[in-house]
Amino acid sequence: MTRRNFLRTSAQAATAAAASAAKIAPSADAIILLWMGGGMAQTETFDPKAYTPYAAGIRSDRVLSTFPSIPTAVDGIRLSAGLERIGRVMDRATLIRSHRVGNLGAILHSRHQYHWHTGYVLPQTVAAPHIGSVIAKTLGPRHPDMPAFLDIGQNLEIGGESDGLKAFHTAGFLGAEFGPFLAPYPSEAASAVRPPSHIEAARFENRRRARRELMDRSPVLRDIGPAGHESLDRAMENAYRLLKSPTAQAFDLSLEPQKSRDAYNTGRFGLGCLLARRAVEAGGRFVEVTTEYIPFRNWDTHENGHSRTEELKRQIDAPVAQLVVDLEERGLLDHTLVVIASEFGRDMIVEGKPGTVTGGGPAQPDVITEPKHYGMHRHFTEASSVVLFGGGMKRGFLYGKTADERPCAIVEKPVSIPDLHATIYHALGIPANHGFLVEQRPFYVTEDGKGKAVMELFA
Repeated sequence: MTRRNFLRTSAQAATAAAASAAKIAPSADAIILLWMGGGMAQTETFDPKAYTPYAAGIRSDRVLSTFPSIPTAVDGIRLSAGLERIGRVMDRATLIRSHRVGNLGAILHSRHQYHWHTGYVLPQTVAAPHIGSVIAKTLGPRHPDMPAFLDIGQNLEIGGESDGLKAFHTAGFLGAEFGPFLAPYPSEAASAVRPPSHIEAARFENRRRARRELMDRSPVLRDIGPAGHESLDRAMENAYRLLKSPTAQAFDLSLEPQKSRDAYNTGRFGLGCLLARRAVEAGGRFVEVTTEYIPFRNWDTHENGHSRTEELKRQIDAPVAQLVVDLEERGLLDHTLVVIASEFGRDMIVEGKPGTVTGGGPAQPDVITEPKHYGMHRHFTEASSVVLFGGGMKRGFLYGKTADERPCAIVEKPVSIPDLHATIYHALGIPANHGFLVEQRPFYVTEDGKGKAVMELFA
């Protein structure tokens, strides 16, 4: 085959993949991703194991879970103590206990988060788009004035690993118009969708025209080429349109009844869940809410794992459950897929995947002598948990299994990142081999287009 024929065939394949999107009947039209940034310990949340209470002098290798398990609304599904509210809505959930992320060698949170959010491992010859950008590009907005991709809760100026986080908080080669609308502080989101109060309307419009003229003359913007220039221009115009639209009220949490706001208000993450619900009501397509990844904080439990996980559960339990209930009461849950996920799990002893040599990682003493060593500290890539609510998934359903003894490896029905992504895309009517042509080559929404949707999860 000649190079020309190869490129032509590749282009035709990508076009055919795009055309096939309509052949899958979607079960969802919106996604809310609840991201537990930093590595949520599965044995302390959705896959509890034998509970060992704290005692100075106990051996670390005896500890699998530092919380007892609790019953839920579903017989046979138990969660970790501290998730009582989520437990009450597990009859609306599919729980995957066998999610296996990539074994990427030395653990770097931003690298694993890049892999999860784009489906690809660095380095890549092109800038891979965030899953939210893929969905925004493929399906477009549900409401013309509402950003198709909203990212809530992550401040990108955090110091260590900031550049790594920025790398996947973009639309990559798809162009600026499909990138995320960033709302790091949900309580302040309303100010981002209002024209500055100190600038009168006429002056604001003059600035808008001046911006367009500057873009037309800028040699820097000319260098990105017509397609990039046009994409940036459309992104700016979309932003201006939102400023004038009634849908901007979705960002104003002060308009929410106080009782409802109080039900969510456990902090930034809780208010982010409220903003996500309001955004989906107003026509949002893909919304991500994160507990925020900051090195050595939140779910990055390198020490004081038990006490910090206890606090994190207080932050997520009520708002996640309230989000599910509110979506159901509004008739939105059936076609809104809510996903709880993290970049990997945790174990007190094993770093990476059992049986492999993985550099780095926090040290854990053989014997626990103080509370800061009690909890899940190391990065565990063999198994983690994912929870799916609504969006056409089964209710009260448990999928996959991990061993009850260390290393708590997957023993039934592993679900890889490509297969999990294929499942999410399938719910939206997008096939796993849907692709885009970039630099004369097809780029698929799952790695090499080979993701397999887990059809057993669908109702």
